Amino acid sequence: MKIGIDKMAFATTDKYLDLRELARARNVDPDKYTIGIGQDQQAVVPPTQDIVTLAAAAAQKLLTPAAARRISTVIVATESGIDNSKAAAIYVKRLLGLSDFVRTVELKEACYSATAGLQFARGIVALNPQEEVLVIATDIARYGLNTPGEVTQGAGAVAMLVSRDPRVLAIEETSVSLTKDIMDFWRPLYATEALVDGKYSTSVYIDCFKEVLTRYQQLTGRPLADFGALLFHLPFTKMGKKALAAVLGDRTDGTAERLRQALTASQWACRQVGNLYTGSLYLALMSYLQNGDAHRGSRLGLFSYGSGAEGEFFTGILQPQFAENILPLTPALRQRQRVSVTEYERLFDEQLGMNPADVAFTTENDACPFVLTGQQDHQRQYRAN
Repeated sequence: MKIGIDKMAFATTDKYLDLRELARARNVDPDKYTIGIGQDQQAVVPPTQDIVTLAAAAAQKLLTPAAARRISTVIVATESGIDNSKAAAIYVKRLLGLSDFVRTVELKEACYSATAGLQFARGIVALNPQEEVLVIATDIARYGLNTPGEVTQGAGAVAMLVSRDPRVLAIEETSVSLTKDIMDFWRPLYATEALVDGKYSTSVYIDCFKEVLTRYQQLTGRPLADFGALLFHLPFTKMGKKALAAVLGDRTDGTAERLRQALTASQWACRQVGNLYTGSLYLALMSYLQNGDAHRGSRLGLFSYGSGAEGEFFTGILQPQFAENILPLTPALRQRQRVSVTEYERLFDEQLGMNPADVAFTTENDACPFVLTGQQDHQRQYRAN
């Protein structure tokens, strides 16, 4: 029985920042951001948006009444959790109007956990082939104003329906996971911004990719020529380029050029949104399928990575109807409003964060389908917009 991704959708905020403007405001050469880091724009998060509203907005695009009835489980993967106890998936389930007879859970392991959610979903469907699982990767990457990581911030959500006989990607059986206790990136409970050792994190990422790919090839005997594309978790797009270069070196043959072109196609959307943490790999997949030379029957290799650190390499076969079941990325990106650096900084500081006070937000300037209206008695308040 084939099991995998049946449908995919993406959502982000309705505001963005031009990183060339940010570079000039920070007295940095803009090429350092757009070429050195590989980012052009990043999503700007108003206080009326958080991981719940973004997750619901992405998932809503997938749901017909029939699809909603088939969902047995909602898995939300995030490292931007809003509660240490209650799963964000419960709020999402309510906003989407799903049945009360649905299990909900939240997963955490830095940027990796959406892949864990995808694999767990495959197991649920294998046991109950009539069911579908909604997996949502949703995050807000925050490093703070005027910090080295500021340029790699971002926000958004990718929603996936996992089912038997999938129409996008049939996940293959063999995968390789690797876990090591490494302090390359973390966020203590008392912090709203992440702590990161950037250079160390990059080297750990690349080493992890090489280890899991090598192990996968030992298990399967498959050369790089067997892949139509290698897709990466992209906290910033230059990271994927460094990882691919680590295995291709100076190769200029047809396989190497195909993989480089596929990487470029996968980077397109990430360059305009920024870091999605758990969603970055899956946004890269959507970007490749809509901008690259993707073909039915092609084998894709996917590298998922989460600092701390855990990585996984797995593969999937593109299905005949993949193009019709990837909702277009362009509308969500074109409809955004560009904001100034001053406005971005104001909105950054207005996030609810760890504030225990009652708060009421003005939502009239937010065009997103779901909004966070504030907090009352320590409870976040959500509604459809």
